[in-house]
Amino acid sequence: MELSSVPTDAELAAWAMQIAADMQHHKLMLATAESCTGGWIAKTLTDLPGSSAWFDAGVVTYSYDAKAALLGVSRTTLERYGAVSEQTALEMVSGAIDRLGAGVAVAVTGIAGPTGGTPDKPVGTVWIGWQRRGAAPRATRFLFGGDREAVRRQTVAAALIGIRETLAD
Repeated sequence: MELSSVPTDAELAAWAMQIAADMQHHKLMLATAESCTGGWIAKTLTDLPGSSAWFDAGVVTYSYDAKAALLGVSRTTLERYGAVSEQTALEMVSGAIDRLGAGVAVAVTGIAGPTGGTPDKPVGTVWIGWQRRGAAPRATRFLFGGDREAVRRQTVAAALIGIRETLAD
């Protein structure tokens, strides 16, 4: 999945409408577990009228404590790999499936900036995880450019595109 530019609100809304149709077609409920996007994915999806028919829940977990308490992310994972890691994204999305009861979940964790980056994890590093109940979770690393707004907007778009791919699997 590749984004050619920073998506507009209209593009995000169009992807959300496609997800709404897909979720209803599959008769599944969706959950989000967000960190760097601060609930933007859930907002984009629930901006649609009738979203309660297919959107179940969303949680925003910035701290290690919240990731552990609300999503069941292991303290060992957080201490060994950090919040912005494949392992954490996988545990976040699995936790969303297990704890929120949805049929499909997406989880995002990253460094939107402008500070917080390191040589190993520069600003713009984002891990996104997706899972459909009964299937193994998967996660992908992205390195988005631009300012905080651009990184977050691209993260929302990649998360939405990945939800559609998860439903097509």
